Amino acid sequence: MIILIAIIMLFILHLSYLSFLFAQISVEPGLSPNSNYMYQLFLLPTSLINSSKMHGSVLMDSPLSIAKSMRNSNETLTIVKQHPYTAGNKEYIFSQNKTEISSPENNSHTANFGKGTRIAVVMPTFTAAAYHNSFYLFYQKYINTKQDINITTDLNLLTSRVTNEPISTASGFAMLYLVGNLKWIAPDSNVTYLRDQDVDAGLIFQENGHNAFNVIILGHQEYVTQKEYNNLKRFVADGGTMIILDGNVFYAQVKYDRNTDKITLVKGHSWAFNGVSAWRSVNERWKNETAQWIGSNYISNITKFANDPFNYLPHEEQYVTNPKDIILLNYNAIIAPNNSTKEGSIVVATYELNYGHGKVIALGIYSDDIINNGRFDRYLDSLFLQYAVRT
Repeated sequence: MIILIAIIMLFILHLSYLSFLFAQISVEPGLSPNSNYMYQLFLLPTSLINSSKMHGSVLMDSPLSIAKSMRNSNETLTIVKQHPYTAGNKEYIFSQNKTEISSPENNSHTANFGKGTRIAVVMPTFTAAAYHNSFYLFYQKYINTKQDINITTDLNLLTSRVTNEPISTASGFAMLYLVGNLKWIAPDSNVTYLRDQDVDAGLIFQENGHNAFNVIILGHQEYVTQKEYNNLKRFVADGGTMIILDGNVFYAQVKYDRNTDKITLVKGHSWAFNGVSAWRSVNERWKNETAQWIGSNYISNITKFANDPFNYLPHEEQYVTNPKDIILLNYNAIIAPNNSTKEGSIVVATYELNYGHGKVIALGIYSDDIINNGRFDRYLDSLFLQYAVRT
């Protein structure tokens, strides 16, 4: 009983702090070409950005996905025959006033980092909706369904209302943390908060068709629409830089009804749904296309990482599937003994891939789990400074 009371008290304190946090959030005037859908990012006050509270327990408990046990274990993994190039290790050191950074080769750069750089942080609102008492109740109930069986009951669970509230299963609190970090290392950058529905509406482009941002940062974008997927691909091809913080991205397709503000599953996560019935289908919706322009695909059966500088535990990762990937940090993944692939053939890494006139930077791991790890934060800062705020 005492333990139960203590847990309840901790939960109440946790909610109280979150309420305080959102009460402190302010909204900057928008840069929006369309104020109906795009909102300037809510910025954390300096007192919160530098507060130990933001770096503390509020973000400690990243959830393990309830979907891991639902994946098809017999899915064929794409093996890259030609190993990608591995770039030299680069660690960056801040000067005290944050205006200078030095690399191990003793090359220093002094500048107003991020001045004029347009950065969009996209909250995974569609993924949040899918996890909210809907899709996963269906997946769990029909987990033993075989191929060629049509399901016509409980189909209401494959539709869910979209909200703009951040939740932990969709990078919500990690993205808030990221905002503070971005404003710390790049106080003069223009940081904008977007939602999946904004990207679906094409609001990452200007009226003349050009990119509206230099950099787009994604979190756990597991569920996206076809339009959102196409728009992000176009953004990179047209010269944008896209940074992907988490694994398990672009795994399933949903459709979005702007009138009802609801998403409905279309295909992926081993299911397809046409509005009348649901049946077993592919796991990863755009697997081959994603490998071509993102450079990696989803994997979840990693046992551990031999190179683990951030004390990261396997969760949901991306493994490299494009020989043009440039490896920045190889985590030396060790796969389960019963996996049919050859040991060492799966590479989970932070990497860079040039696509069209732009590039993709993917962390390769589920960054939410270590977002408050000091060593990881420094590494993330170095990536932002190298690829984002100096773009």
